[in-house]
Amino acid sequence: MHITLESDYALRIVFCLLQRGERTDAGRIAEETGVTLRFALKILRKLVSAGLICSFKGAQGGYEPARPASEISMKDVIEAIEGVYCLNRCLDPEIGCTRNMTGCCPIHQAFGRISGTVRRMLAEETFDKLLTADCKETGES
Repeated sequence: MHITLESDYALRIVFCLLQRGERTDAGRIAEETGVTLRFALKILRKLVSAGLICSFKGAQGGYEPARPASEISMKDVIEAIEGVYCLNRCLDPEIGCTRNMTGCCPIHQAFGRISGTVRRMLAEETFDKLLTADCKETGES
């Protein structure tokens, strides 16, 4: 299971901006993150719309974080791109659980618990922690 490539790039873009610590133009962001300029601009628009990044026009224009690293989580970025994280589409209120019309679906409930755990863990991973992370440990199991 994977997050979308767009969310992956969005996380890298926010990390880049926080790491640089200065207003940066879209071309440099794209170059430093390995994202095409066109895709980076699309992602930056979503991050600006979500209030995570500020955009400035003109000769001194560019992008910078709207909040400190300690106030931006991986959850914030992913949900700015994809909406609320749900492990399964049956958790999406617009789709709903269609497998059991009696009102109780144990699989739906399990997906709900798992999704809640993932959302909480993503919310705990703020960028101040990521910026100072020791990359020796991957956390994979």
